[in-house]
Amino acid sequence: MKNKKIILIGLIILVVVIAIATIIIINSNKEKPEDTLTTYISYINDKKYDEMYDMLSSNSKNKISKEDFVTKNKNIYEGIDSLDLKVNITETKKEDKSTKVIYNQELYTSAGKVEFSNSANLVKEDDTYKLEWSTTLIHPELKDGYKVRVKTLKGNRGSIIDRNGNELAYDGIISSVGIVPGKLGENKDANISKISKLTGVSVENINNFLSASYVKDDTFVPIKKISKSDTELKEKLLEIPGIMINDADGRVYNLGEEAAHLIGYVQSISAEELEKNQDKGYTSTSIIGKSGLELQYEDRLKATDGKEIYIEDEKGNNIYEIAKQDQKNGEDIKLTIDSNIQKKLYDELKDDKGLFVVMQPQTGELLALVSTPSYDSNDFVLGMTNEKWDKLNNDKNKPLYNRFIQSYCPGSTFKPITGAIGLETGKITTSDTFSYSGTSWQKDSSWGDYKVTTLTPYSGAKNLKNAMIHSDNIYFAQLALKIGSSDFISNLKKLGFNEQLEFPLTLAKSKYSNSDTIETEGKLADSGFGQGNILVNPIHMASIYSSFANNGDMIKPYIEYNENSKGEIWKKNVFSENVANTIKDDLIQVVENKEGTANDMKVSGVTIAGKTGTAELKQDKNDNESGTLGWFDCFTVDSEGKDNLLVVSMVENVQNNTSGGSHYLIKKIKKLF
Repeated sequence: MKNKKIILIGLIILVVVIAIATIIIINSNKEKPEDTLTTYISYINDKKYDEMYDMLSSNSKNKISKEDFVTKNKNIYEGIDSLDLKVNITETKKEDKSTKVIYNQELYTSAGKVEFSNSANLVKEDDTYKLEWSTTLIHPELKDGYKVRVKTLKGNRGSIIDRNGNELAYDGIISSVGIVPGKLGENKDANISKISKLTGVSVENINNFLSASYVKDDTFVPIKKISKSDTELKEKLLEIPGIMINDADGRVYNLGEEAAHLIGYVQSISAEELEKNQDKGYTSTSIIGKSGLELQYEDRLKATDGKEIYIEDEKGNNIYEIAKQDQKNGEDIKLTIDSNIQKKLYDELKDDKGLFVVMQPQTGELLALVSTPSYDSNDFVLGMTNEKWDKLNNDKNKPLYNRFIQSYCPGSTFKPITGAIGLETGKITTSDTFSYSGTSWQKDSSWGDYKVTTLTPYSGAKNLKNAMIHSDNIYFAQLALKIGSSDFISNLKKLGFNEQLEFPLTLAKSKYSNSDTIETEGKLADSGFGQGNILVNPIHMASIYSSFANNGDMIKPYIEYNENSKGEIWKKNVFSENVANTIKDDLIQVVENKEGTANDMKVSGVTIAGKTGTAELKQDKNDNESGTLGWFDCFTVDSEGKDNLLVVSMVENVQNNTSGGSHYLIKKIKKLF
């Protein structure tokens, strides 16, 4: 009997335990209001707006349709670039007919991190918790009728300015030409045709703009950007019914054609550029440097736009700031360029194919970098028609081609370098002479038909000074042979040949050969007077010539202004002080001596050292197509050195120029002094 009682008690305990366990399991599987809220938030992260709507209470669905709900939530969350929403539930309260869940929420937006406290009411329908939805569930300050706004706080791209503070590239005001369709009048087609001719925008494109879905009779439809200063075009356009011209923000280049190859231009970022720079704050509407210094200094010039996310009431008032990220303006960059010199020299050479490099020889400051012919940087910003682009791209004079970054055969402007190497290596002295007569010479019969020719015979001794004054090819050919290929090459390497000159724009390297050696005696002889395979970049040439003005030190050319900079030596003691000054004195005589090839460069009260040069580009004696380059390189000699200028200049295709290329350039350079 006692055992039966024990068994009965045990069974009762077991039943109770099973019952309790069952209740616990049932309750643990029971949906909690917190779970519903957490799932709803996860749907926001996954952009599952339809599923979010399905979690609303019947009462909420009666107040807002699924379409309106999806549109509102999509526009707000994606408009602020919502990312990684998280909730931390702090309290759950049972109320009469609902449950209130209180929580802290955080998320990341385009304006930064956002944190706030909020609460959600949930009701039970068919054993499932449903959300009582209102706009305050998005943000507690967002009442019915209020809107979430996202405002871009535009940062300004840095300006590029010259040494005197003149703006070369800056964010300014341009003009936006547009059409108000309802005001085109009865002669609509004729007026559109007139607008097309004046703006260069095709009739087809204009009609496409006007037929956009957003366009109404009173809509301003922009079709073309033009320069704010183009008053003549504006006046013609405003005579046409329907035309309206508004101010717009845009990049402005005050020296359009005059400095295009140096400054470059900006345009809208491409998909490839956006992908490449995805971590640098660009968006699909950003502009980016495409060429010149706009491209090379992009990381410093670029602005970072800010964002403000705020709540607006029914009257359009900003009543609550959700998040704000301030804009960051780009860095202004000041150049060593002097706009007056840049413009003056461009105007002198704009109808030719050529270049100017102007440098202060004691500091290395580049005062002008001119390449002609040119294009207008503003055209790329304002929008270029296909017709204009094709004309630029197919122009035989290559206006898009930047000449001062290339390398060229220097002709006789190379002779001072050969002379300096001869003196430096001890292969000649200033009193040494060579023996030859006439205007042609060859070492011996092994050269076959080839002879070195020089232009003008002279009666004086065949020494370095007279050879420089008369630009004697034969002297410098013989000197190169006497120096020898090995010493000639090693000294050119000391001067930076085959070496990349550090500069914001990539400069072509200067070279003495297409290989590591100068292959033949004939090539070596030709190299002595700047022919053969000698190629020199004009900015590099300016640095080499600076050694003759700086007691044998080559200054490093630079373009970013530094108030306290005294210059940086790129190559120290490439020539001894005595050798450098000897060459300088000889170059002064090229200008000062009545028989000097640059005597027409003589300016009263100014001491100028200079060298003329003509570079034959013929591949052989039958080549009549390659043309001729004219050169003139010079520098002023002042005891103080503060106001000295060093100029390297070149003009192409001077074979038919009766005044000669060098003298054609001299007339233009002389105006600087």
